[in-house]
Amino acid sequence: MAERFVNGTSADLLSRASWRKSKRSGALGNCVEVAPLDSGEVAVRNSRFPDGPVLVYTKAEMAAFLAGAKDGEFDDVIAQ
Repeated sequence: MAERFVNGTSADLLSRASWRKSKRSGALGNCVEVAPLDSGEVAVRNSRFPDGPVLVYTKAEMAAFLAGAKDGEFDDVIAQ
């Protein structure tokens, strides 16, 4: 059975995680990184704090968020 991680787990404990970030990320570290976990969940971390805490989402939660982001549902949080 795959090891389970919870929100707030230190990213350094996910030694087998393969982190990646968007190609649109800037050189200043202004991005988040994601990693699929053996449990089927997805971990998310702040690239500026690679050993900091992670948030862990189910595939369904990530799919819902990504669909909303693609549809522009969250554009207002960065509107100036």
